[in-house]
Amino acid sequence: MAGMFNWISQIVSVTLFNLRTLPQRIGSSTTAIFGIAGVVAVMVGVLSIAQGILRTMENSSSSENVVVLRSGATSEMMSGLSGDDVRFISEGPGLLRQDDEVMASPELFVIINLPIRSTGTDANVPMRGVTRVAGDVHKGFQVVDGRMFEWGLNEVIVGVGALREFAGLEIGSTITVAREEWPVVGIFEASGGIAETEIWVDASVLQPAYRRGNSYQAVYGRLKSPDAFQEFKDALTSDPRLNVKPMREADYHSSQSTVLYNLITGLGTLIAAIMGFGAIFGALNTMYTAVSSRTREIATLRALGFQASPVVISVLSESLLLALLGGAIGASLAWLVFDGFRAATLNFSSFSQVAFAFDVSPALLVRGIVFALIIGLIGGLFPAIRAARQPVSAALREL
Repeated sequence: MAGMFNWISQIVSVTLFNLRTLPQRIGSSTTAIFGIAGVVAVMVGVLSIAQGILRTMENSSSSENVVVLRSGATSEMMSGLSGDDVRFISEGPGLLRQDDEVMASPELFVIINLPIRSTGTDANVPMRGVTRVAGDVHKGFQVVDGRMFEWGLNEVIVGVGALREFAGLEIGSTITVAREEWPVVGIFEASGGIAETEIWVDASVLQPAYRRGNSYQAVYGRLKSPDAFQEFKDALTSDPRLNVKPMREADYHSSQSTVLYNLITGLGTLIAAIMGFGAIFGALNTMYTAVSSRTREIATLRALGFQASPVVISVLSESLLLALLGGAIGASLAWLVFDGFRAATLNFSSFSQVAFAFDVSPALLVRGIVFALIIGLIGGLFPAIRAARQPVSAALREL
């Protein structure tokens, strides 16, 4: 017990001694801190893009909603359903009925070109033809400014995300679609989901504009309860009249974000790894400088009977402290600068823009700080070993 107490006392003594000498190395220490802070800020900032896209997709989904596409289709762009398909799908068991109306919304999905507000360059903007029950089916839909479009007329309503990211979508303006003018009459929200990037119009008006006849690309439906999904799916997939793929809405939106999420996450991880490699060299330089400046003191302590392990732990503690400070600064900067910042990017699954807000989540901040500590651990390990191996004779040469 006495030996353990002595060992701990040595660790505390050497560590406090090291920390008291930090002001003497303020230049190199500050460089290491801010180098690590930069790595953490960039990593958290890039990964918050992926997190924001994932959050947008989650906000788009309801546990009671289903999406039905043509079998083999991976997105609405690749799907196609006839009017008869829609009628058979709407007869599926488990769908909710309100006022004798089935909560199944057949929808048409097209892409139009509009200029990005910030750059003026063209972007693929999703335009959705909907039916009267769409507002009851899609999660959180509500018109927040202006009014709903008149059914049967060339009028559109615009999601708040589309309004923010693309030019010419203010109420009272008009957009040109299929060589026709479509006035914007309202703005809507949808619980922060992907629908807020879209432009909505009456499907029966959009169909002839694009010469689609009586066809759609997807059916969005609301079930009586989440447990009714399997019954609904089995009925549709076993119906010989249909060749469709029913999915839970959450699964569908998850599949739509997978490619983009993995791309951004992989890119962010690669950038962080490259920058982290440089930060490790910065930490190594700082700690080697610290050890070199204390060669006499360290060797003297060893001559007085201090063990090697307390010296190693003390150097590592200093390195980890600098890394922790850098990680905390970088995480704080990322949260202040990126959290809630709104942007839009191309979703490769639908080939259309998706508006989202950067999401610097607590888990992402913790990941950034842990990454900083790993940098500090690696950057301090070899200098710590060198410090512990200082021969006692070095102290005599320095005296």
